[in-house]
Amino acid sequence: MSKENNATKKQLGSIPISILDLATVSEGSTPADSFRNTLDLAQHAESWGYNRYWVAEHHNMKPIASSATSVILSHIAARTSKIRLGSGGIMLPNHAPLVIAEQFGTLESLYPNRIDLGLGRAPGTDQITARAVRRDRTTEFPEQVNELLGYFNPAKFAPNNPVKANPGEGLKIPVWLLGSSDYSARLAAHLGLPFSFAGHFSPSYTFPAIQAYRENFRPSEILKEPYVMMGMNLTAADTDEEAKFLFSSTEQHFLGLVRGNPVHIQPARDMNTVWSEREREAVYQSISGSIVGSPQTVKGQLEKFIDNAQIDEIMLTSYIFNHEDRLKSYEIISEFINQNE
Repeated sequence: MSKENNATKKQLGSIPISILDLATVSEGSTPADSFRNTLDLAQHAESWGYNRYWVAEHHNMKPIASSATSVILSHIAARTSKIRLGSGGIMLPNHAPLVIAEQFGTLESLYPNRIDLGLGRAPGTDQITARAVRRDRTTEFPEQVNELLGYFNPAKFAPNNPVKANPGEGLKIPVWLLGSSDYSARLAAHLGLPFSFAGHFSPSYTFPAIQAYRENFRPSEILKEPYVMMGMNLTAADTDEEAKFLFSSTEQHFLGLVRGNPVHIQPARDMNTVWSEREREAVYQSISGSIVGSPQTVKGQLEKFIDNAQIDEIMLTSYIFNHEDRLKSYEIISEFINQNE
């Protein structure tokens, strides 16, 4: 029997729920507006009992303002007190591992026992911009991860490296690997790290990636048992009809990506007037696993998914146009999910 099949069944209400924020920029607003909304959502998330609040690195994308990820995390951390904060993720090939170790060592030193470091291997942008931001196009991702781990724990990962991360060395910052396929799942399993799967844009690979992670997991000093977090798109509202309208912002966001022309977050009354059937199919290859509907509907969707997939934590993300509607969406979830209880 596989480790996945042998895992303890989870139930809604018994697993932590977290938030992934991209500091989205709605039509007619600015990045400064998005940062104010991000802070407001993080403060509400803390009061509602959400487990983590992560911010994702992207570049050269009009609807996403979270490019300077560690700066935004510091801004949020200074104005919250207990919710865990982290990157979902830092795109490690864009950076020198030493610099990331120092940045997150600084965050952990300022806000102890609250910082997570999630790592991705994609550029978080288009290929032209990737060439502009990447410092090294030759080092493989596993080597970069090992180098980074070595700055936090040189005795185990880099005993002969004369370069030290200060701050960083000796700090127990949880390092996660993020992925949309089984590549990072297998690497996380090999290193004994927690794994976060990007189900919010790669739902078709969910079960193969989780199975690969659980079946190949090696216990480590960092983690004794496999731990899987699942990213999912969320749009909740008072009624199914309202939620479907609000979800059109997500549909239009991914349509912009399909067309190679990202647009500011905005809804549409009738998506059939916006996209072709081929474009709709392409969009839903990315967002078919989304949670959309009234409180009762989203509760049922979450329960069904948790029953089918062996995950330990859910991370929700939203592209809702109006900030108040986005707050309401996360508040609805908080009403029937008791974090860590």
